[in-house]
Amino acid sequence: MGATLGVGMVGYAFMGAAHSQAWRTAGRFFDLPLAPELTALCGRDRSALATAAHRLGWRSVETDWTALLGRDDIALVDICSPGDTHADIAIAALDAGKHVLCEKPLANTVDEARAMAAAATKAAERGVRSMVGFSYRRVPAVALARRLVARGRIGEIRHVRASYQQDWIVDPEFPLVWRLRRESAGSGALGDIGAHIVDMAQYLTGDLLTGVCALTETFVPERPLPGSNTRGKVTVDDAALFLGRFAGGALASFEATRFATGRKNALRIELNGSRGSLAFDLESLNELRFYDGTEDAETAGFRRILVTEPTHPYAGAWWPPGHLLGYEHTFTHQVADLVADIAADRDPEPSFADGLRVQLVLDAVQRSAAANGTWHPVPEES
Repeated sequence: MGATLGVGMVGYAFMGAAHSQAWRTAGRFFDLPLAPELTALCGRDRSALATAAHRLGWRSVETDWTALLGRDDIALVDICSPGDTHADIAIAALDAGKHVLCEKPLANTVDEARAMAAAATKAAERGVRSMVGFSYRRVPAVALARRLVARGRIGEIRHVRASYQQDWIVDPEFPLVWRLRRESAGSGALGDIGAHIVDMAQYLTGDLLTGVCALTETFVPERPLPGSNTRGKVTVDDAALFLGRFAGGALASFEATRFATGRKNALRIELNGSRGSLAFDLESLNELRFYDGTEDAETAGFRRILVTEPTHPYAGAWWPPGHLLGYEHTFTHQVADLVADIAADRDPEPSFADGLRVQLVLDAVQRSAAANGTWHPVPEES
């Protein structure tokens, strides 16, 4: 690789654009040990692909992802395609000696996720690294929350409540896109946005969920097929609600819905501990709320921390204090961390094993919901 890291990316829609921005930007704000190069963009439609490559800054195009694996100028494969493609691409890329960044959720099934985690472990023995793209871990306020939990600032965690609310499919005439088909997406709101809050809860607490009790619902069972006058069946959930328990004893509640009318991208999480509490709202991305339960009750209260100081995670690479960051910066931070880990020959986080642990929770939620909300354990993985 020399001083560069050639990147080949599969997919160029929403996540592809966000990842492209990150690969273009990371080396301009972070002192990276390797210079990312946007080497090749891959997709099926050559005309649309060429347009996207020009717009997003990619040097060349491929219409078959297997072609990326044979190119000597590509050292890393970034997977931004639908979930049903993740396992095949990631495992083949790792076997070919390519580092891998794979968007969340890691896979559509537990079996696929296990195979990917096993391939990642085997590849790591040869110095080939992998990461799953839970980008919200790289929000400075979320990273600060993890730091405060690790330092014991809120004490023993007793309760976690997390929700992720969107409304982009409220209209029953919204078309039957791939995200509404189980064979492509694996699940609906549960895997698409529920995966984020499951990972964030486990990341912030440093603990794992051991069991869940769940309900799911599909409010609009049929939708128009794109480019057709006919309708097709929606085969994923529109909303998922579930309770959970962590190994350390904390209780948790989760809500993931794409039917919260008026909510566009409302991710919220709160941790309550024996010494204090932390609360984060993605729609106030630069802020963290902290309650110090050891303070005098007469003046104690939730304080607003504006997470833009040079000492805050990632913030020092950007603007002076008080100048805010946005959604796209999380992907840039993800790239910066991944490149640094590859250069240092260490395993990145979140790993494919972390992605598997989230997949196990998602699977337990689906099994619980299918059994009318009975308690379902989350299996342990070595």
